[in-house]
Amino acid sequence: MNEHVSPDLIVEPGGADTKPATVKGGVHTPTNHDSAHKHVTGRAIYADDMALPEGALHAYLGLSTVASGTITSVDLSAVRAAPGVVGVLTARDMPASNDISPTHLHDEPVLADGEIHFHGQPVFAVIATSRDAARRAATKANISYAEAPFARTVDEAREQGLGLVTKPLTLERGNAQAGLAAAPRRIKGRYTIGGQDHLYLEGHIAVAIPGEDDDMTVTSSTQHPSEVQHMVAHVLGVPSAAVTVNVRRMGGGFGGKETQSNQFAAIAAVAARKFGVAVKIRPDRDDDMITTGKRHDFVVDYDVGFDETGRIEAVDATFAARCGFSADLSGPVTDRALFHADNTYYYPHVRLQSEPLKTNTVSNTAFRGFGGPQGLVVAERIIEEIAYALGEDPLTIRKRNFYGPKDDPEGRNITPYHQTVTDNIIERIVAELEQSSDYHARRDAILAFNARSPIIRKGIALTPVKFGISFTATWYNQAGALVHVYRDGSVHLNHGGTEMGQGLNTKVAQVVAETFQIDIDRVKITATTTDKVPNTSATAASSGSDLNGMAADNAANQIKDRLIDFAAEHYQVSREQVVFEPNVVRVGNQRIPFPDLVDQAYLKRIHLSAAGFYKTPDIHWDRDKGTGRPFYYFAYGAAVSEVSIDTLTGEYHVDRTDLLHDVGKSLNPAIDTGQVEGAFIQGLGWLTTEELWWDDKGRLRTHAPSTYKIPLASDRPAIFNTELVAWSVNQERTIRRSKAVGEPPFMLAASVVEALSMAVASVANYSVCPRLDTPCTPERILMAVERLKSDAA
Repeated sequence: MNEHVSPDLIVEPGGADTKPATVKGGVHTPTNHDSAHKHVTGRAIYADDMALPEGALHAYLGLSTVASGTITSVDLSAVRAAPGVVGVLTARDMPASNDISPTHLHDEPVLADGEIHFHGQPVFAVIATSRDAARRAATKANISYAEAPFARTVDEAREQGLGLVTKPLTLERGNAQAGLAAAPRRIKGRYTIGGQDHLYLEGHIAVAIPGEDDDMTVTSSTQHPSEVQHMVAHVLGVPSAAVTVNVRRMGGGFGGKETQSNQFAAIAAVAARKFGVAVKIRPDRDDDMITTGKRHDFVVDYDVGFDETGRIEAVDATFAARCGFSADLSGPVTDRALFHADNTYYYPHVRLQSEPLKTNTVSNTAFRGFGGPQGLVVAERIIEEIAYALGEDPLTIRKRNFYGPKDDPEGRNITPYHQTVTDNIIERIVAELEQSSDYHARRDAILAFNARSPIIRKGIALTPVKFGISFTATWYNQAGALVHVYRDGSVHLNHGGTEMGQGLNTKVAQVVAETFQIDIDRVKITATTTDKVPNTSATAASSGSDLNGMAADNAANQIKDRLIDFAAEHYQVSREQVVFEPNVVRVGNQRIPFPDLVDQAYLKRIHLSAAGFYKTPDIHWDRDKGTGRPFYYFAYGAAVSEVSIDTLTGEYHVDRTDLLHDVGKSLNPAIDTGQVEGAFIQGLGWLTTEELWWDDKGRLRTHAPSTYKIPLASDRPAIFNTELVAWSVNQERTIRRSKAVGEPPFMLAASVVEALSMAVASVANYSVCPRLDTPCTPERILMAVERLKSDAA
């Protein structure tokens, strides 16, 4: 008997097997979010909860009061003389660079330098002994401007010829013009799609603490710590290795903290370097909303040809986006809008073009779905146009245009960007949802109800989702992780992803726990930091679990392999006889507690730490040619929504929604279900209640929860059924065969728009597809109803 093994752990031949069935918190189990109890009790530590070092200062931004023009004079004497003020930063105070552009275009300054591009652009930063003092002092500036004309919308940008902020994209297959000319039926239309503010619970914040030499440590509420690290280093003129960025958690991000954190971190770091003490910056909600980018709003002109059965033969569409004054992420966002303009539908001939227009508004940025939702709702609008033109149920037209299977004999499985759809499961999902939601009987009942109801009208719609998963910038599809196993068998986990409430840390910890076959409470989740895992990608594109889970699994398996080699040699058994079981390791005919085996390995000088790495295979993209395989796989889903509208006021309610969504083999069904429901509600807000509005001076007027309406608890569907597709397993080799869940279900909310469209169309006996732009506010519903009544009269 080995001296390290207790007699009661010997497994006698033919003896009872006493191992636990599973580890606690392994993958595919509904495990609690690691910080859920901290969130509800207030014990979760966010950046604003950190204790500041003695002598710390606070920064606040001074904003422009015109939408476009040139600064003619600046008098900040009253600002500097205000109580508590230590100093003021302007563009001239940036040590090495005044640029924080995430692109090669270098078109986004830290602070305005002569030119003003939008109302509310940061011009200076006050540094004071308290946040209140800095905020009050920022109002005392005396700045004069030579004002210039400005553009707030797509149409104004076109009229004024402001041009594009970045290079456009064209996706083309077949001959769209010839296909349109030959099609038996043809429809042209325009669809205006509104933007959206992120309205994360925790606003932007950064704390910078200077160290010796050039060192700078920054705590930032960011989805992209490595980019913040790079930008701070760039502005300070120091190597990236001198800057460490830490992120324990964010109170929401949704894409709004992918690039927008750069400015706040840079200002805090410059002030910390200049004054030699810690500096914190946290704008209030109004200034946060004024100075940070939104979801892009689009104006889409489309031309579609189809046959008498409703099958699409050709599509030609131009997607014009209001991008703001600089490129930011508008290039890839407008690209992804084109990538998803087909949704689940095959277009035999197609040409899709982007038009990323410059405007005198804050530069728009990433937002959950990253342009994909804007493309998808256009696809659904096209289907609706065809259905109303033919007098058909839109679901019938949807199904007739679905992509075919992998081996489709007609070749109906090629996207506009020439990627073959090999994992299509949308027909099965839709069929299951049709049955489980009792769609057809309910639609018949709604038609009967509308025929006898003079004021209240109802609508129902079933819409599908196909969403591509991967960064289209191929180099971002990589991740790193660091795993340590300590002598007591506890595990330290660090990875390059960031936790913003979506449960990423919990999922990655589940993966590590499963790999080692230990309970999840033995895995310590630690803050994301650039000095542990370098060169990380943003936590975005729904790829956080895919990338970081695989990297962590890679690191854990390196250590596991070493432990297997050690055990096989130490106990003189084959590697195949070393098996990790729940919280123990079976070595031959013995079971050794995991901590005991780890301790033995340590005593034999086995390396118990590993850096893991993963890069997504088999993806490539040639933007100039508009061809490639930008997505590793697709996530699918479908939704049925039923609504009621008041035709006298435009007021409406979502009466019922049924969701069926594909997450592959779910890593954590509880977290994934929450993500599906949360995404749907956020999508519902984008499409129905959330409206951005600028006045005639270029001022954003919807800059606080008092003027900007996100969905409330009362806005959720009265009946809300959510199911994950139980049988789906990712065909590709993803982490435990799961699929991404962050962005795809956002687009399930398109079902609400099309249900509203049916309710409105009922006033004209469903003979016309209503002109119903988003957001579908009560005002727009009422105007659409009145327009149809007027046309009918």
